[in-house]
Amino acid sequence: MRQQYSQSKIYTYCADVTDIESTPVWLNQAWQDMEGVDIAVVSAGVGELNPQLEFARELPTLNTNVVGWTCLVDEVFNRFVEQGKGHLAVISSVGGQRGEPSAPAYTATKAFQMNYAEALRKKARKSKLPIYVTDIRPGFVDTKMAQGVGLFWVMPTDKVARQIACAIRRRRSVAVVTKRWRPIHFVWRHLPHFVYDRL
Repeated sequence: MRQQYSQSKIYTYCADVTDIESTPVWLNQAWQDMEGVDIAVVSAGVGELNPQLEFARELPTLNTNVVGWTCLVDEVFNRFVEQGKGHLAVISSVGGQRGEPSAPAYTATKAFQMNYAEALRKKARKSKLPIYVTDIRPGFVDTKMAQGVGLFWVMPTDKVARQIACAIRRRRSVAVVTKRWRPIHFVWRHLPHFVYDRL
């Protein structure tokens, strides 16, 4: 059910996730303005096709998906610990399951995010606080991030958004969206290296 919100309950902030010195500042301001946060969805991420392995093209991906992303999720997680509850949802990718030669930094950084989210989920459980961590793993979504020729099963954004919202409501640990991507996620994860290397 769609809810309507008054302008007085909507807060907007402009931030650069790679500016790690400013992250605690604007995040603290947001936390104060909203008097705490129940759910935080971190979807910061970039990536480029880079089959030529030009480091200059990899660096923005590393700075955004690893350095900036880690700073942000750490700040959010620590604030949830301070307030004694919260739900962190991160958007990683089905692509994080295996290394892809056309976009090595992107797939590697998404694997980093998946493992980091798992570590935070385990940390949350050990804290015995009602803090939840959900790793959302989309397949190809119809956005500017979907690059390449002959992409298959490109999912409409509205359908992906509905399934993400459902996964968060259910406090899923890991959610592959949309559902049709789950078999591919499973196969990619378990495919032997000697087979995957020849694809």
